[in-house]
Order: sequence, then C-alpha cells, then structure tokens
Amino acid sequence: MVLPDEASKRLEGKYIAMVVCWFLGNGCLFSWNSMLTIEDYYVYLFPNYHPSRVLTLVYQPFALGTLAILAYHEAKINTRRRNLFGYTLFFLSSLAILVMDLATSGKGGLGTFIGICIISGVFGVADANVQGGMVGDLSYMRPEFIQSYVAGLAASGVITSALRLITKAAFENSQGGLRKGAILFFAISSFFEFLCVLLYAYVFPKLPVVKYYRSKAASEGSKTVASDLAAGGIQALPETDDVESKNQERLSNKELLLQNIDYAIDMFLIYALTLSIFPGFLSEDTGKHSLGSWYALVLISMYNVWDLIGRYIPLIKPLKLESRKALTTVIISRVLLVPAFYFTSKYGDQGWMIMLTSILGLSNGYLTVCVLTSAPKGYKGPEQNALGNLLVLFLLGGIFAGVTLDWLWLIGKGW
Repeated sequence: MVLPDEASKRLEGKYIAMVVCWFLGNGCLFSWNSMLTIEDYYVYLFPNYHPSRVLTLVYQPFALGTLAILAYHEAKINTRRRNLFGYTLFFLSSLAILVMDLATSGKGGLGTFIGICIISGVFGVADANVQGGMVGDLSYMRPEFIQSYVAGLAASGVITSALRLITKAAFENSQGGLRKGAILFFAISSFFEFLCVLLYAYVFPKLPVVKYYRSKAASEGSKTVASDLAAGGIQALPETDDVESKNQERLSNKELLLQNIDYAIDMFLIYALTLSIFPGFLSEDTGKHSLGSWYALVLISMYNVWDLIGRYIPLIKPLKLESRKALTTVIISRVLLVPAFYFTSKYGDQGWMIMLTSILGLSNGYLTVCVLTSAPKGYKGPEQNALGNLLVLFLLGGIFAGVTLDWLWLIGKGW
C-alpha cells in the first residue's frame, strides 16, 4: 500500500524532471553531433583523411574503454561527480575545438587534424561518464525519465542537423562559409554544455520526485547517490544491519548480465547495424543525385528526425513492444536493411534512399526506448543502476562494431 504523502512525492516535479532529463540527454550528444554535422567542413579541410569515419573510429574506443572500467566499478563511484565531470568535459572540449579553429585561422594540415582527433577522443571519455551514469541513475526512477533522456539524445541530432541546414543556406558553400557555420556550431555547443552542468548541479537534485527515488535507492543499499542526496538537502541514510544485508543481497554485475543477456545483445545489435550505415555510408557512399552537396545533409537530417519520432512512440502504451522474444526478433530482422541500402545506393533513386534512412532512424529510436525502459523492471535501485550501465556498455560496443564494419566496407572498396 502506497501512502498518500509518498504517492505525491513520487509525482511532484515529474514534468520538470522530464524536461531537465531531455536537456541532459541533448547535452550528452550535442557536442559530438555538432562535430559529425559539420563534417563537410572537415572534408573540405582534410580531404585525404576521411574525417567522417576517422573521428568516429577515434571516439568509440575511448568511450567503450572508459565505460567498461566505470561499469565494473559502478557500485563504488560517486554518480554526481561522474556526471558533472562528464558534462564539464563536454563543455571544455567544445570550447577547445572552437579556440583551435580560431587559433589556426581555419587552416588544415596534419597537426590540426590530430588535435581534432584528440578532442574526439575526449568526447568519448565524456560520453562514457555521462551516458552510462545518467542511464544508470534514471533506471531506478520513472520509465518516463529514461524515455525523455534518450529522446533528448536523438533531439541533439535533429537540432544540429537543422542548424547545419540553416548555416549551409546562410553561408556560401566555400571554406569561409563552412568555417563560419562551424564556429557558430561550437559556440552554441559550448553554451549548451555549460547549461547542462548547471541543470544537473543545481536543478535536478532538488526536484521532489528525484529526491524520493534517490532516497529509495539509498534505502535499498545504493552508495552512489549520497552526494546527489546531499545536493538535494537530504543526508544519506545511516548504515544499519538491515541496509547492509540488503546491499549484500544485491545481484552481482555478472548475475545481472546473465539474467538480461538478451537485452544486452539487443542493444549491441541495434547500434552495430545502425552505425555500419550511419553516418559514414550516408556521408560518402550514396552516389551523385540532384540534391548535390545537400544530399548527405538531407539523409542525416531525416535519420535524426525519425530517430526522435521513434523514441516517443513507446509513450503510447498499445504501441510499446515489451515482449523479450518479439524485441529480439524485430531487432535481428533489421539486418535486411544492409542489402537494402547497398542495392538502393547502386540502383535506386534518392527517394528510396530517404525512405530507407527514415526507417533506419525510426527503428533505432523506437527499439532503444523499448529495451532501456523494459530491462530494469523488477530489480532494486542499485541493481537497476548497474544494469543501466551494462546496457549502455553494450550499446557503445555495438557502435564500435558498426563503425568497424563501416571501415571494412571502405577498405573493401579500395578507399
């Protein structure tokens, strides 16, 4: 039985929390999506280095390696410090890439490219801290919070794509025009990441609904929420024999993984397939069409828009797929998109390619939300936190596998 006072705490500030989660999700990928979206500028500066693929390949090992370490030690890590470190790193890195471009006056060269690759790696470290930390943190709260957070992830792609289309139309298609667009992108990105630091540090921990779920997680043995509770004005619960016994009863990461191996593989397969096509294939391998230099931008924009739409569909309960077998079946069936993209790029027109890209984005967003909101059900707070980290680890593993497959495709073509 839920007491009326307890029920009100579970709902008070819910919608504000959802908005904040959306912004925090947006901030997790805004800087990286900005880098991806202005790749026509980097292709102009570094025509021989395949920046659309190299930057992604540099980003992923740092993200995956860092998250593997963080997921292993998740139960002992201060979640507040982890997330604040990640968002601060995003802010400083976005500012650094802006300063680098201004300092070099927009000139190319190997040294500048190496500098951009280093910043790409730093983005990966920041992503591992934030994405794993936030999904783990939100996994023991309301499912709507995870949905809103991952919708924010997709929204960052939509916003950056819209900005890129606007800047491309506003500035002439030359190095000077492309550079102005890139500078604008990272100025906005720096501001936005700083806003996320403030939201997570001062707004999110003080919301009643957030304090309720963090207190509940602490009562179930979680040691990762103490700083966040303190930021919300709540002292961590004193350790008692009861709390210690509950903590000892917590499933290990290995046990959680074995019980949810299908969900973990689902996350891996979703992103391995998506990243084997997006963004490298769409940026370089779609042939020549009437849209000219706008073609790749339109494709990436359509992917981002439908990815965002897909992440809101599960809010309609009859349309949410929760059967574990059905989820796995649908996810495996997406492999049919690989030959579809291959033959369409060779023989189809741009309309078919836009449709396929939309399906890729829609299915990616929809299935991501279904898995992340279904998996944590039935576990205690500390276990949900750990499971959220593990699922994001497999997500990043899928991204790395997809990027690697994309490179093998490039090598097979003879570059």
